[in-house]
Amino acid sequence: MADGGPPHPHGQMVRRLAVEVVDARDLVPKDGLGTSSAYAVADFDGQRKRTRTVPRDLNPQWHERLEFAVPDPAGMHAESLDVSLYHDRRFNPSGGGGGGKNHFLGRVRIYGSQFSRRGEEGIVYFPLEKRSLLSWIRGEVGLKIYYYDEPAVPPPPPPEDRPPEGADNAPPPEVPPEQPRELPPELPEPTEAAVEVQQPQAQPPVIIVEEAPMHGPHGPMMPPPMMHGHMMPPPMHGPHGPMMHGPHGPMMHARMMPPQPEPEPEQQPQREPGPGPDGAEMYPPELRKERMASSTGHVRVPRHPSGGFGPDYYTAASPRVISGRFASAGEAVEPVQSTYDLVEPMRYLFVRIVRVRGIRACEGPYVKIQAGPHCLRSRPGRDVSGTGSPEWNQVFAVSHAKPEPTLEISVWDGGAPSPADAFLGGVCFDLSDVPVRDQPDGPLAAQWYRLEGGEPGMVTGDIMVSVWIGTQADDVFPEAWNTDAPYAAYTRAKVYQSPKLWYLRASIIEAQDLRVPSPPPGLPFDVRVKVQLGFQSARTRRSVASSSGSAFAWSEDLMFVASEPLDDTLVLLVEDRSMIKEPALLGHATIPVSSVEQRLDERQIVASRWFNLEGGMGHGDGGGGDQQGQQGPGFYSGRLHLRLSLEGGYHVLDEAAHVCSDYRPTAKQLWKPPVGVLELGIVGACGLLPMKTKGGSKGSTDAYCVAKYGKKWVRTRTVTDSFNPRWNEQYTWQVYDPCTVLTVAVFDNWRMFAGTGDDRQDYRIGKVRVRVSTLETNRAYTASYPLLVLLRPGLKKMGEVQLAVRFSSPAHLPDTWATYTSPLLPRMHYLRPIGVAQQEALRGAAVRTVAAWLARSEPPLGPEVVRYMLDADAHTWSVRRAKANWFRIMGVLAWAVGLERWLDGVRRWRNPSTTVLLHVLYLVLVWYPELVVPTASLYVFLIGVWYYRFRPRAPAGMDARLSQADTVDGDELEEEFDAVPAPDVLRLRYERLRTLAGRVQRVMGDVAAQGERLQALVSWRDPRASRIFVGVCLAVAVALYAMPPKMVAVASGFYYLRHPMFRDPMPAAAVNFFRRLPSLSDRML
Repeated sequence: MADGGPPHPHGQMVRRLAVEVVDARDLVPKDGLGTSSAYAVADFDGQRKRTRTVPRDLNPQWHERLEFAVPDPAGMHAESLDVSLYHDRRFNPSGGGGGGKNHFLGRVRIYGSQFSRRGEEGIVYFPLEKRSLLSWIRGEVGLKIYYYDEPAVPPPPPPEDRPPEGADNAPPPEVPPEQPRELPPELPEPTEAAVEVQQPQAQPPVIIVEEAPMHGPHGPMMPPPMMHGHMMPPPMHGPHGPMMHGPHGPMMHARMMPPQPEPEPEQQPQREPGPGPDGAEMYPPELRKERMASSTGHVRVPRHPSGGFGPDYYTAASPRVISGRFASAGEAVEPVQSTYDLVEPMRYLFVRIVRVRGIRACEGPYVKIQAGPHCLRSRPGRDVSGTGSPEWNQVFAVSHAKPEPTLEISVWDGGAPSPADAFLGGVCFDLSDVPVRDQPDGPLAAQWYRLEGGEPGMVTGDIMVSVWIGTQADDVFPEAWNTDAPYAAYTRAKVYQSPKLWYLRASIIEAQDLRVPSPPPGLPFDVRVKVQLGFQSARTRRSVASSSGSAFAWSEDLMFVASEPLDDTLVLLVEDRSMIKEPALLGHATIPVSSVEQRLDERQIVASRWFNLEGGMGHGDGGGGDQQGQQGPGFYSGRLHLRLSLEGGYHVLDEAAHVCSDYRPTAKQLWKPPVGVLELGIVGACGLLPMKTKGGSKGSTDAYCVAKYGKKWVRTRTVTDSFNPRWNEQYTWQVYDPCTVLTVAVFDNWRMFAGTGDDRQDYRIGKVRVRVSTLETNRAYTASYPLLVLLRPGLKKMGEVQLAVRFSSPAHLPDTWATYTSPLLPRMHYLRPIGVAQQEALRGAAVRTVAAWLARSEPPLGPEVVRYMLDADAHTWSVRRAKANWFRIMGVLAWAVGLERWLDGVRRWRNPSTTVLLHVLYLVLVWYPELVVPTASLYVFLIGVWYYRFRPRAPAGMDARLSQADTVDGDELEEEFDAVPAPDVLRLRYERLRTLAGRVQRVMGDVAAQGERLQALVSWRDPRASRIFVGVCLAVAVALYAMPPKMVAVASGFYYLRHPMFRDPMPAAAVNFFRRLPSLSDRML
């Protein structure tokens, strides 16, 4: 029986958690003399340990290591570690050590998802938290936390972890480990599709395997399905023709194989590609509508006792594939979801072909499955055991939307000269008696059935199969051969994981002992350092040379993007660019990225190092030209002073900042616990336009969907030749920050038609973004979103996609307040910010790195898909985007324009009652100024309550009007899509751009003129104007000193709101005076 535990069997390896308490800083004094005597107490899973006391020190240092046993490694991510600091009263100067509690100095809580493996740990400084609202806490504590696995200590075990003396301490009986899983062989060529490549069987995402054991010869087995008395002859009428008569008469009734005495087939465990007991949940037709969640159904989410989420919300870094998932050894596995309530259930007939025995000798046997119009063929069987019993271990999923009466399974000889000789026997099932796999049933056990049919004496042997009816939630569905997608390798649903990205900071300090020839007369030394990391390259500025010309200094930081595994090499080239010709190489050095120290925050000091340079160019007389020669690889050419570090405190941006889906830093130790779970149900699409033609005239679309959130990418299966595909797949993500964006896009699959060595790109159909913060908690939204694509002819609607989204979170108002008031980006982005231009260059490198990583998957996620999902071209110039942003600014300022129009209506007494009420309100606020702020806050509150009625009922998709895509001009689209146009077109675009730039220039000049007029009031550039202004200021000052300010405010307000009969239609005197002031426009050329 397969076990779904950790990689190591229980009893052989144990996990331990090590907590190294390093130091604390800036603690609160508690002893009355300005100091504290601090010690730390660590609690983990009911285990408590403490450090020694450091007397009278506000910055104590312990450097003590505390170890804890982890009883459940799989559930460690759901546990929490509490570290509290206390002041020891025994060290008080007054000798207060006897009674009373020790003073509390602060605490921190670290969740299991933040623990790192041994070798990846680092010192992290956590700010101390309060125990209650009135606590006075400050400072931070430095911890180094990691876990490791070690062999279990043989008996006798430690007394505190074992029963008392005399108990049974005998080790459990040794259970033989499960045999390693072999990769399936490559699939044969597809027979009825436009695919020319051979598609390999992908390795199934198996982690949790829990299956029913093979029962003994007399044990209970699966109820035998009803079988008809006909077997399948050779296919005389094509793959979908009738197969009810054998080549030499009708076949006999198929019956269950009686128990066999040989134990060999029963000893080998069943190989289940599913990850656990999560089976399909089958709904009767009359109950199907009741089981589906409505678009406004509420969901209750349990809260974990430790203050975070329950175990269902904590997973490892690897994602899950519907019911299964990928995971690395030793990582915790996400619990299997038992319901798929965001999508519709789809009925499938599952057939598992395990192996055959006792058949006659043949070459390349294969199995045919016939269920109504569907005919599937397995790959050739392999005789792994060498006993003449071919094995397949292959699962087929046949669409069961229209139930068929029978299922026919036959075995054929792939090397037979004629179809009559190829038939090896078969069985036939009555599908009315096939069992339905319900939750929480495990996988159905396969059974032996006798092969019958054909000529008497020609058909012998048995076949082991299992047949059941389930839905797309079945754990074997992702790796099954699906009738909806016959091209298995390029059409299956998959989950991808982005690589772990780091910022590599290379600080170029100085170089010494360089052999640099003297530059030509009149030219300075120009020595630079060029750094290369893979496809990335950067160069320092010109150096500052010493008087001798052998030492040069730069003190410049260069940053690159590195991805795990850190197997790249950093190449440093020192170049002499003083010559007029090409730069000369003075030396180079290579540094493995894996040897670079990792830094978690700015408080960790990274030591600088000297690196020897080798392989420089030897200069002849004059240092140039043909006299140069390359030195040997071991030739010493100087040394370079560097400080290298892998920055784990940054978040490596691979998405645009305004549509980012994750803001966590690279270092796992700095991650905060998740705040919720995001569930996405990809229901289907409708009205898709044909993306390709088959047979010369027939339109076709082979659509699949890709969703990306955080580092997890999901890809649905490809539904071939359908304009209304139905996927009905559901996925989940952990949410660490609700102010993030989920991206979903639909593509047309072209890679499945690519030949060997041919790389065909998938076509994009449309994209939808959903901001998580716009979703109400624990509420499901189901809506259809238009798929819009901007092409050269204009905006085009490619169809609609139907999505179901739900954000589940147990967070209360204090947790939400803490989340929304915390910084959006990690700490390092604010302490050592990265420039805008450098950030964009690093983002481009990150996008290219992620695209190269996902292109190596099977099936590959193409670079065009990754770039479209990550908006790699979001910052390129576009007249359409510029106009859209301008109208967005106008929309933001629309409230100010509306307020100005309303005040103008009040001033003109268009509604006398409103004007009178405003006079009264103004008098109250002037006479009682302390009511201004409360009244304004109440007014904003009432506005918010009023607009609650008009809140969005569903997440908004892409807006064509906001993007100015529905009114875009053809020339603007040509400019957006054509990067290098023809010369005449380029001239027309340049003239249009000059016209737009002239308008912007005129507006900028007007703004500058208004500011210069304001400065001219006291600059005496116009003596008469300055004399008038200074005199008016003096009169105003005397009047305001003499009059009460409330009277002045009332008079000013009433003068502003005076009746139109007292107004002059001409501009005010102050406006006329200001417009006459001089500016500097008359001095410009």
